[in-house]
Amino acid sequence: MKRTGRDTGAARATSEKEGSGRFEPSRRPPGSKPDDASSGASPPPAEALAEAELAPGLYLVATPIGNLGDVTLRALAVLRGVDRIFCEDTRITARLLARFGITTPLGLYHDHNAEQARPAVLATLRRGARIALVSDAGTPLVSDPGYKLVRAAIAENLPVTVTPGPSAVLAALILSGLPPDVFLFGGFLPPRQAARRRVIDGWSRLAATLVFFESTARLAGSLADMADLLGNRPAAIARELTKLHEEMRRGRLVDLAAHYRTAGPPRGEAVIVVGAAEPTTPDEAEVGERLWAALAELGVSAAAARVAAETGLPRSELYRRALALRGEKP
Repeated sequence: MKRTGRDTGAARATSEKEGSGRFEPSRRPPGSKPDDASSGASPPPAEALAEAELAPGLYLVATPIGNLGDVTLRALAVLRGVDRIFCEDTRITARLLARFGITTPLGLYHDHNAEQARPAVLATLRRGARIALVSDAGTPLVSDPGYKLVRAAIAENLPVTVTPGPSAVLAALILSGLPPDVFLFGGFLPPRQAARRRVIDGWSRLAATLVFFESTARLAGSLADMADLLGNRPAAIARELTKLHEEMRRGRLVDLAAHYRTAGPPRGEAVIVVGAAEPTTPDEAEVGERLWAALAELGVSAAAARVAAETGLPRSELYRRALALRGEKP
C-alpha cells in the first residue's frame, strides 16, 4: 500500500505536462478510463497501451500464477515498454514474453544474486532507466525476491509503482469458502518441524483466517501440526491454481492431514487456508474464576470489561456478575 511523501514508495511523477504521451509510474496511462464515467468515452485498445511511452522508474509487475490468459493488458504494456525486465528464471519469463511477442531484454534477480545485482539495478534507475521486476509467478515480493530492492529505491526517492494482477494468496483465500474479511498471510512455513510448530503456535490466537505456502512434500506433516496446535479447524488446500488440474480440497485439518498422509504428496506447491479459531463459551466456573482474578486488581467496571474481552461474553452480563461477587447491588 502507498501513502504520500518521501517515506512511502509512491512514485515521483516525471512530467506534469498534459499530452506528454508518457505512461508514468503510479499514474494512469493516457487515454485510460476518465474520472467522469458519464462522459461515454471508450477505453483504449491494447495497442494504445502498448505504444504509450513509459516514464523512468521501477515497475513491479504481477504475472500469471498458471494460466497465461490471466496477464493484464497493463502488464503487457509495461513489459513491452521497459528497457529491461529482471526476473527469477529467464526460462520461465521468456515463455510468457514469447506467448505475447515481447522482445524486451531479460536480466536475473533472485535470492542468490540479489546482493550483487541490486547496486547495478539501482544505478540504471538513477540514470533514468525503465525497469520491470517480475517473479516466476504471481505478485513480486510476496514470498519472492525484491523487497530490499524496492526499499533501497524508496530510500533514494526513485520512482516505484506496481502493475497489480494475479496472486496465489488471494486466489486461494476467495476459493476456500472461509471468511476473507480478516486474514493473515504467513508466507512459507519453516521446513523443520520444531520451527514450524513455533510459527503455527504464534498465530494460534489470532481471530483471522490464516494463509500459508507449503511444499507438498511437507503438506501432511504441516497439516497434522496445525490440527495439534490450532485444533480441528476448517481448512482448504489449493493446488495448481488456474491450471488444467486445479484442485481445491476442503475439510477439517485432521481429515486433510489424514488424506495427504495416505495419498502421498501431490504435484506442485500448495496454499493452505485455515479458518479462525471458532468461538467457544467458557463454562460458568471458569468465568467466575476470571472475574475473581480481575476484581483482585480492578474495579467492577474494569474487571467486567477485561473478562468480556477475554471471553466474548456481554460486558453488561459480566458487570452484574461482578457486582454479585462483590456483594453489591446493581
